[in-house]
Amino acid sequence: MSTSFTQQYINGTWKQGSSEKTVQNYNPYSNELIQTIQSANEDDLNEAYDYAEKAQSGWAALKPAEKQAYFDRLLKIMNDRKEEIVEWLVKESGSTKIKSQVEFQAALAIVKESSSFPTRMEGTILPSNVPGKDNYVHRSAKGVIGVIGPWNFPFHLALRSIAPAIATGNTVVVKPASDTPVTSGLLIADLFHEAGFPEGVINVLVGRGSEIGDAFVEHSTPKLISFTGSTEVGSHIGELAGKHLKDTALELGGNNAMLVLKDADIDRAVQAAAFGKFLHQGQICMSLNRILIHESIYDKFTEAFKNKVESLKAGDPADDDTVVGPVINQEAVERIQQDVDESVNQGARKLLGGKVEGNLMHPVVLSNVTNDMPIAKNEIFGPVAALIKVKDEEEAIQIANDSPYGLSGSIFTTDRYRGIEVAKRIETGMIHINDQSVNDEGHVAFGGEKQSGIGRFGGEWAIDKFTTVKWISVQSEYREYPF
Repeated sequence: MSTSFTQQYINGTWKQGSSEKTVQNYNPYSNELIQTIQSANEDDLNEAYDYAEKAQSGWAALKPAEKQAYFDRLLKIMNDRKEEIVEWLVKESGSTKIKSQVEFQAALAIVKESSSFPTRMEGTILPSNVPGKDNYVHRSAKGVIGVIGPWNFPFHLALRSIAPAIATGNTVVVKPASDTPVTSGLLIADLFHEAGFPEGVINVLVGRGSEIGDAFVEHSTPKLISFTGSTEVGSHIGELAGKHLKDTALELGGNNAMLVLKDADIDRAVQAAAFGKFLHQGQICMSLNRILIHESIYDKFTEAFKNKVESLKAGDPADDDTVVGPVINQEAVERIQQDVDESVNQGARKLLGGKVEGNLMHPVVLSNVTNDMPIAKNEIFGPVAALIKVKDEEEAIQIANDSPYGLSGSIFTTDRYRGIEVAKRIETGMIHINDQSVNDEGHVAFGGEKQSGIGRFGGEWAIDKFTTVKWISVQSEYREYPF
C-alpha cells in the first residue's frame, strides 16, 4: 500500500513521474502543503495507455462471477478504510465531515451498482426479413477509457466513471484533478490495488493539464473520454475528442433553480434550500444557484431562510459540527466576491454574510436578485444564495429556463402532480419535487441538457455508455442472390 501518494500508478506499480515539473497539493483550509508529486509526462502517459490496452482483453474475458469477486473485495476494503477516505476528503478537498460521509456513501453505492454490471451485459436477438437469418446484437466493452477526475466530489465522481467502466470489461487510465490528486485518483488506485485487480486494469497519472492534458484526450488508445468539470474545459475536451471521432461522457456546469411555488411548505422548502445550497460550500455541479420564490410568500421565505443560514457553522472542516468549510482556493474566493460585489452594485441586497478568512467564506444571502445579475447568470460554485422574487409560476419557469445550463433543479409545492407538470417544462436533465437539487443514485440516469453535458451516468445508462454493440447475423439456410 502506498502511504504518501507521491508517485504515479502504472500497471500495478507505484513509480516516480518522469516530468521535471511537480504538482503541489495544499490543504484548502490551512493552506498547508500536504505533499509534492513529481508529475507525469507524455512518456508516462504512453506507458499507461499501452499497459491498459494490453490488459483489456484479458480482463474482459473473465467470467462475470470472477469480475464480481474483485468488486466484492473492493467494497469490503472501502468500508474497512472509510475513516481514512473521509480524512483525505477533509484535508485535501476542504470537505466537511458531513459532506465526506455523504460522498463516501454515494461512492459506495456506485461501486455496489457497478458490481452487478458483469451479469447485465445484455444482447438481443432480432427477427430478419431475410429467410433463414437470425440477427444477434452482441454487447461488449469499448476498450480503454480515459477518465479525468474533478476536485469537488473527487472520490465519488471519479469512481462514478471508473467503477462502471471496469465492471463492463474496460480498462482505465485516470488523470485526477491537480487540486485533489489523491482522492480523485491515487487513493482509488490504492483501493483497487489492495483488492487485487489485475495489473493494467486501472492506471493513474498525476500531471499538469498544460503538459499532458490535450495528449490524454487525443491519444490513439482511449475509445471514450469521461470528464466531470467546467463547461469551458468540457467544451475543449469535446472539441479534441471530436477531431479524433472519440466518444465522450461529459458532466459539466449547472445553474440550478429551486422553484418555490405559492402553495409550498415554506419550512420544508427552507430546510431543503439550505442543504442544496450550502453542502460543500455550494461547490457541486447540482448545487442550487438560484432560488425562485412566489411573491406572495417571498418575505416569509426570505426571513426564515436567513435565520436558517445564520445558524450554519462555518469553520474548520475537520470539526464535526462544521457545515460550511473552505472553498478550493484563493482564485475561487476572488471570483465569487467579484460576482457578489457586482450584483450588489446592480441592486441586490446583502442580507447576510461577507466575512472571509483565507479560503473560508462565510455564507452569503442576497435578496432582490434579478436573473441578469452576475450572481444569477454565472455558476456560483460557492456559499452564496441568490433569492429571486417571481410573480407567478409562468415567470418562474421562464427564469429557470433562461440559462445556457440544464443539469438539475427543484420544485416545492404541496400539489405533487402540479409539480410534475411544471417539472416537464423545465429544460434540465434532472429535477426533484419537494426535495433540493443535489441527488445522485447509482441506478438512476444522471446527466444534463444544453451546456451541462452529454450522456448519462448510472445504472443501465452507464452500461450503454461504456459499452458498444455489434450486429452478428447468422444464416441457417443458404441465401439466394439476384446475381
